[in-house]
Amino acid sequence: MRNGLLYTVVLNLAFIASGCAQQAKSPWAEVNGNRFNIEVADTVELRERGLMFRRELAADAGMLFIHDDLSPVAYWMKNTYIPLDILYFDDQKKLVSAQLNVLPCGEQAQCPNYPSAGPAQYVLEINAGLAEKMQLKPGDTLNSSTFSAKK
Repeated sequence: MRNGLLYTVVLNLAFIASGCAQQAKSPWAEVNGNRFNIEVADTVELRERGLMFRRELAADAGMLFIHDDLSPVAYWMKNTYIPLDILYFDDQKKLVSAQLNVLPCGEQAQCPNYPSAGPAQYVLEINAGLAEKMQLKPGDTLNSSTFSAKK
């Protein structure tokens, strides 16, 4: 009986520990104290696909695009069905510009580009309207669990 109880306690602790470990691995990004659960697009293929073909995005979710270098970038909404705020950050993770309330382009043949106002290395896409609610301004800092993981 005692061994069974000890086994149960150890097993429960193992489950709790594995749950904590999994939760800690979920990537996040934060701006102005607002945290988002993110998907990371850090390869050419992932950046090209982005949020295409998605029909919804949770209010606390987003996608962080990580470019190899600091340079002017432009995004488009081809095959995208979610209105978005596109936030451009430089290599110091400072907000350099934003494209707000960008409408989806869906399957249209011609979709406009949404460029950064300056060179950017990180781009965070979140649901349209959130940047305004967060009162974001140039110079605001992006923080992410992915930054510490890459060092």
